[in-house]
Amino acid sequence: MNVADTRLCLLLHSLPGIDNTTLGRLLLEFGGPRALARARWGELGLPVGHARELLHDHKSGQCIDIEAQLQALTRSGAYILPISDARYPPLLRTIHDPPPLLYVRGDCALLSQAQLAIVGSRRASPVGLRTAGSLAGQLARAGLVIGSGLAQGIDGAAHQGALVAGGSSVAVMATGIDRVYPARHHGLAQELVESGCLVTEFPPGIPPLRHNFPRRNRIISGLALGVLVVEAALPSGSLITARTAMEQGREVFALPWSIYHAGGAGCLHLIRDGAKMVQTVTDVLEELGALYALQQDLCNLPDEEPFSGELAEEEQAVLGLLGYEAITADELVEVSAMPVGRVLAALSLLEMNGLINLTAGGYIRC
Repeated sequence: MNVADTRLCLLLHSLPGIDNTTLGRLLLEFGGPRALARARWGELGLPVGHARELLHDHKSGQCIDIEAQLQALTRSGAYILPISDARYPPLLRTIHDPPPLLYVRGDCALLSQAQLAIVGSRRASPVGLRTAGSLAGQLARAGLVIGSGLAQGIDGAAHQGALVAGGSSVAVMATGIDRVYPARHHGLAQELVESGCLVTEFPPGIPPLRHNFPRRNRIISGLALGVLVVEAALPSGSLITARTAMEQGREVFALPWSIYHAGGAGCLHLIRDGAKMVQTVTDVLEELGALYALQQDLCNLPDEEPFSGELAEEEQAVLGLLGYEAITADELVEVSAMPVGRVLAALSLLEMNGLINLTAGGYIRC
């Protein structure tokens, strides 16, 4: 993306009156930021004030912040992936509220590869840290990209375990792409840029704000085939990530700790509620099954493949359940009695062929 398009994305992301859901929908409908910028804003019914003036008047006060953000992106070597970009991770696009823009440092191709998120306590025990690093390394050697949140404790151990094993890791940040939190992970962040990827939905300059961490968690799970909780107390942010993963149709895994280990109470809670108990990496790899196949299928779809007008049986079945009132992927799985991986694959292909749209409330026919 060139400088002009990057500036345009930053401007669109800063416009008053347009929330992320609306911006994502418009980017998909118009096919990208340039076409959206040329739209007749009044006819779209958007309460954005002087949107066109903001987009085209580079002397406005709004643009001072935009230029600072642009310089921050340039200094950090970051770039932007709009949801309309072919490189935007396909699994993330299927969640209820995908980010309209992703800010990236490193290899964005990793975002579309088969990924497992490993999360857990910031105040993990020594055995928890060793276990996270070991499991991450083994799973990375098995071909999975390891995702996590760059936090202290289990997150950091998972990232490091994957890198030490010669694999790749993705860190989803709760700050702007130019700010590393915690500061002690600056070195780890640089390693991830070189052998992995840093990604966030927040524009440059955003500090570590408490309410942004739960939003970050939905991206961690949304990028992944599943989430492995290594160690977590009750309550904890890791359990929020696990619950979000379940809502997104992802697999959830947890380690079976002793009932006397307070730091593992969250894992036992998840296993009680249906999470897959993990003793070895085989437990993870065997359970991923159809979702792993789905990820490979989505990654191997050719660019700009014309729609032939013919649908496979599963795509026809899913399309037949859709009308002009929004329905979520979870609801489709329930009414179709099809495996979640097959439903997500059908939805992705139907959307790519222009037969359905993803809205804030779910999927609808075009």
